Amino acid sequence: MHRPIYLDNHATTPVDKRVVDAMIPYFTEHFGNPSSINHQYGWEAEAAVKKTRDTLAKAINASPEEIIFTSGATEANNLAIKGVAEAYFQKGQHIITLATEHNAVLDPCKYLETLGFEITILPVQKDGLINLDELEKAIRPETILVSIMAANNEIGVIQPLAEIGKICRAHDIIFHTDAAQAIGKIPLDVQISQIDLMSLTAHKIYGPKGIGALYVRRRNPRVKLAAQQHGGGHERGMRSGTLYTPQIVGFGKAVEIALAELEQENRRLTQLRNKLWERLSKIKGIHLNGHPTQRLAGNLNISIERVDGAALLLGLQSIMAVSSGSACSSTTTAPSHVLTALGHSEKLAYASIRFGIGRFNTAEEIDTVAQQVILTVQSLQRM
Repeated sequence: MHRPIYLDNHATTPVDKRVVDAMIPYFTEHFGNPSSINHQYGWEAEAAVKKTRDTLAKAINASPEEIIFTSGATEANNLAIKGVAEAYFQKGQHIITLATEHNAVLDPCKYLETLGFEITILPVQKDGLINLDELEKAIRPETILVSIMAANNEIGVIQPLAEIGKICRAHDIIFHTDAAQAIGKIPLDVQISQIDLMSLTAHKIYGPKGIGALYVRRRNPRVKLAAQQHGGGHERGMRSGTLYTPQIVGFGKAVEIALAELEQENRRLTQLRNKLWERLSKIKGIHLNGHPTQRLAGNLNISIERVDGAALLLGLQSIMAVSSGSACSSTTTAPSHVLTALGHSEKLAYASIRFGIGRFNTAEEIDTVAQQVILTVQSLQRM
């Protein structure tokens, strides 16, 4: 049976066969608990976990001890934001974030508001980038945390992490970034960018679902976090629970592959994205959402005037798998908060498509997709 062309790689990615092959032995042969330190089975699992910890640390220029494993980026974001709020509430109760953040950042912030914290949600410029002067102005003596994502999950815009980190360090404020969409796709360096907390996940880079990590700075400055899950004291006491060794192994392998192929793959994805945009840019009333160049290589997000968004997706669903926003907020009927933050009307925000081009997409698929989108839009605009 014909399956649609998959172009929703910002929602999730297929697990690379090389990753699957690395994981399989840890389900059946090396199945020990990495916390069982008295026998070989535990030692084998512990060694595998250590290897991934080393891989992730090297990927972001951290130390292995600073990597805390979680169930994914959502848990990592919650641990970072709530953990800082609880650990530093006597110092201050003000947090700054951005209007285009993932709900896994915005919702914990909204929760903290119910506990008496003050949250400043900064607007973005029309291209989706933060205004650094506005960030500086928003800082108060009681500000304890700034949370700004590295790369946006809808419009792919890459924020200036080093500049944000410099501002935060100058004011002695903890800087957290959600790098779920960035790891393995752009260079990341927690030292250069002065990042104190970084959320990561595996399933955006052809790794398994259900595994992520949080980088927690240990020195200059040492960041304190209040644990959000207790029972056993695993992961430096910040996240208790038996580590899922096969998933961790898969995470490490996925990052290893992504970093090895990063430059070559980014060139290929950029060519495919530009090819798609060149074709689609001729559509009447089309808008490119987000900065034209400071974005992820595989991301293209468009909105089209005089088109019903639901009808557009319905007309395309048998040909391609795309979305109009974040898969994590697909249960809501509201328009994308990211696109409305760019200044789009609700109607135009509804009439949007997010193309997430990935490792297994081909130039032939992009040609097919471009043709079908143009034909469908022309038909809807005539109606």
